[in-house]
Amino acid sequence: MSVGAGGSAVEPLDVLIVGAGLSGIAAAHQVQADCPWATYAVFEGRGAIGGTWDLFRYPGIRSDSDMHTLGYSFRPWTGRDSIADGDSILRYVADTAAAEGIDRHIRFHHRVERADWSSDDACWHVTARRTDPDTGADEVVELTTSCLSSCSGYCRYDRGYQPEIAGTDRFGGTLVHPQFWPDDLDVTGTRVVVIGSGATAITLVPSLAATAGHVTMLQRSPTYVVSAPPRSPVARVLRAVLPADRAASATRWFHAVMTQGMFQASRRWPGPAKRVLTKGVAAQLPKDYDVERHFTPRYDPWDQRLCVVPDGDLFKAIRAGTASVVTDTIDTITETGILLDSGTELEADIIVTATGLELLFLGGIELSVDGAPVDIASKLTYKGMMLEDVPNLALAVGYTNASWTLKAELTCEYVCRLLNRLHATGLRQCTAVNTDPDLHPAPLLGLSSGYITRSADRFPKQGERFPWQVYQSYLRDYRALRRSSLDDGVMRFTNPAVARTPALAGR
Repeated sequence: MSVGAGGSAVEPLDVLIVGAGLSGIAAAHQVQADCPWATYAVFEGRGAIGGTWDLFRYPGIRSDSDMHTLGYSFRPWTGRDSIADGDSILRYVADTAAAEGIDRHIRFHHRVERADWSSDDACWHVTARRTDPDTGADEVVELTTSCLSSCSGYCRYDRGYQPEIAGTDRFGGTLVHPQFWPDDLDVTGTRVVVIGSGATAITLVPSLAATAGHVTMLQRSPTYVVSAPPRSPVARVLRAVLPADRAASATRWFHAVMTQGMFQASRRWPGPAKRVLTKGVAAQLPKDYDVERHFTPRYDPWDQRLCVVPDGDLFKAIRAGTASVVTDTIDTITETGILLDSGTELEADIIVTATGLELLFLGGIELSVDGAPVDIASKLTYKGMMLEDVPNLALAVGYTNASWTLKAELTCEYVCRLLNRLHATGLRQCTAVNTDPDLHPAPLLGLSSGYITRSADRFPKQGERFPWQVYQSYLRDYRALRRSSLDDGVMRFTNPAVARTPALAGR
């Protein structure tokens, strides 16, 4: 055990996992299952398991992917609903951590601030800040780890995106951002305007409409919306005819392949896909409804992520008259509502700014390698899970066109393969090195959504060829990450141990 800057002992770990959400629990499970020799801990900046599903508490929050793929392959989702509410997902993640014994490895209120790789020591020197939940006092925590696994996603937790809107300071009602929904906010009988057209807005509107006087979704431009059954008929059939484990695996593969097939068809034939999607919306709305204006986007399907509404709940609220959609731009917020550029004024008691997320890569951790700061935005991603020239650092970044967990699990499995190679050979460092001078960088996430384009200059990039290209395809990644050799000419295994040490040396 080494000594930190303050003279205190520094704990050595084999793996440090950052974040106790969906990805972090998956990573911890994989380390326990595949690397039993490894010591590990999970650092969670907040005071609870669940990540996004613990942070977001706005009404109606639910999964936007089916739970058969968003759930874990090692602990399949057994709930009836395929599109599940946030509380159910949060319980599922927490129950999984408890069942696997992972909860005993989680250290809450620990936020990682810096990580400095030392090739001489073959480990990351990590500086974290622990906040006492009772007093609010901070203390610095130092440790070393042979592998740093970032499972914090890319959503900034301390603030959401809040565009400048004139007049917000004079509004006489309640102004709220969904990321920080007040527990005591009562919408019963009120006039609510939800600004936005993404997944959050489309989730909020039907939920609020159940008790509010009226809810208006005010959008600058439409989003593709598709209705899906809240329960999977395929899962019901397979559970009836197959053993539980085989039914779960078959259901997961069915939904993964179906989602990928729909995505590929939409990208290959955007015109027909657009007509199918808009006709599906029109069939669920009154005959004279202006689908062209309110539900026909200017972009092609999957240029941005599709929004799923279980059992058409948004359309039901519109048909019932408890919700409406207005497509316009804002001139100013007034004392009593919102004045639009068209001259129309929407009266409101509550304004919800569902204007999107703010992204933060690696949770804002500052990286350096042998004393040199890492410019994350200049780096390429290796197989969507590591940064070029940055040793022993793993990234869990899910799909933008499918379930987050599908890619996260593949990443966790591959990282454990790398760790076992190092452990077996006595080498201590694995680094992805790009030697292709003709490789041109492109945006990592590949969607035109505002929350992504606003942050693209602060994110790493991808290349146009594997292993630097991000496929956004579970089928291709399944072959590339599960079936391929670790010796691909890009991943370098180096830095042999002079003597057996706690880092990657086992116990």
